[in-house]
Amino acid sequence: MDDVTVEALGKLSEALETVERVRGHLYSLHQLTGTADFMLDEAVSLFRKGGHTAIAERIERELIGRNVIPGRWTFQIVEEYDDGYYSEFRQVERDARDELAGGRRHLYEAELKERRRTHGRRGHESLPG
Repeated sequence: MDDVTVEALGKLSEALETVERVRGHLYSLHQLTGTADFMLDEAVSLFRKGGHTAIAERIERELIGRNVIPGRWTFQIVEEYDDGYYSEFRQVERDARDELAGGRRHLYEAELKERRRTHGRRGHESLPG
C-alpha cells in the first residue's frame, strides 16, 4: 500500500479516536449532570431544614429535572450522538479500512513501530509471544 493511503487511513483513524474521546466526554456530561441533579435533592432538604423554603422551592421548580437543552436530558443527547454522527463516523472509517487495507487497523502506527523498535532486543518484539 502506498504511503499516502496509509497516511490517509491513519488520519481517518486519528479522527475517529478523537470522536471516541468526544463520546466519552458526553458520557461524563451525562453522569455528572445526573449526579448534580440528585445533589440538588440534598440541597433542597437542607435549605428547608434551615428555614429557607423559597430557595428550596425555586431549586425544585427551576432546576430539578430540567432539560439541559430544549426538550432533552443528557441521555437523549448521548443517544442521538451515538445513533447519528458517531455511528456514521465509525461505519465510514470501517468501510475505508475494509476497502483499502483488508480491514487492518493502525497501519501507520504499525509502520512507525517497525521503524522505531530495536530489532532483536527484548521488549522490542514486533508481535506478542
